[in-house]
Amino acid sequence: MIIIEPEIFNQFPEIKCGFSTKSDTETVPPFHFNLSASVGDDPDAVLARKERFYKWFGLTPSDVATQHQVHEDSVTFVTKPGLFPSSDALVTDVSGLGLVVSSADCLPVFVYDKKNMVIAGIHSGWKSSEKKIVRKTIQFLEEKWNSHPDNLYVYFGPSISGEVYEVGPEVAEKFPSKYIIPLKEKFLLNIPLLNFDFLTSYGIPEKNIQVSRLCTFNNRKLLHSYRREGPISGRAVGLIMMKVKN
Repeated sequence: MIIIEPEIFNQFPEIKCGFSTKSDTETVPPFHFNLSASVGDDPDAVLARKERFYKWFGLTPSDVATQHQVHEDSVTFVTKPGLFPSSDALVTDVSGLGLVVSSADCLPVFVYDKKNMVIAGIHSGWKSSEKKIVRKTIQFLEEKWNSHPDNLYVYFGPSISGEVYEVGPEVAEKFPSKYIIPLKEKFLLNIPLLNFDFLTSYGIPEKNIQVSRLCTFNNRKLLHSYRREGPISGRAVGLIMMKVKN
């Protein structure tokens, strides 16, 4: 089991964050180290993998909050574990509660407010990005905790890069030209850059943001990609938590 750890949170011993990969000695194609029970994989095998993944954080499956991701802009404040419907962003100020984001090309975003001790886990595909879910989550933090941009630290996990993410004109027309590159009859869309600009325009310093350079589509051996492998494939999970003080 290989887990990607963001460096941006290393300065905060109270934070633990990681993103799963498809790499594991005990798994085989087409699902590999899959953490989704909704793609046709064996449910018992998925649960066993989840237990291994969450154990790395010191958690069990009953210690995490998950969401039924619907590619919208709903932000859900949670104080307990469980599955929360119709949401693409989870926020908590509870230590010991893991926030889970599932992804297989969409952009996973993890946020920590170091002053107010608040975390967020966001799922931002093109639909949620068009609806500005990352910016709305930051606004939610500001409204509820008076979060200041200087105190926010953000990690963009692996996602499909703007170099290979092809979309049709019906999608491209929804975004400013800065994030679009024409490619014959298609267009290349840069979702990470769009969301990076959301954050910096809000006042979050660039030094407070880490953007993974790993492209899910290009990294065939390491990362799951729905765009590359189709529906019969695995899904990754990213998780952020605040540790319980001893």
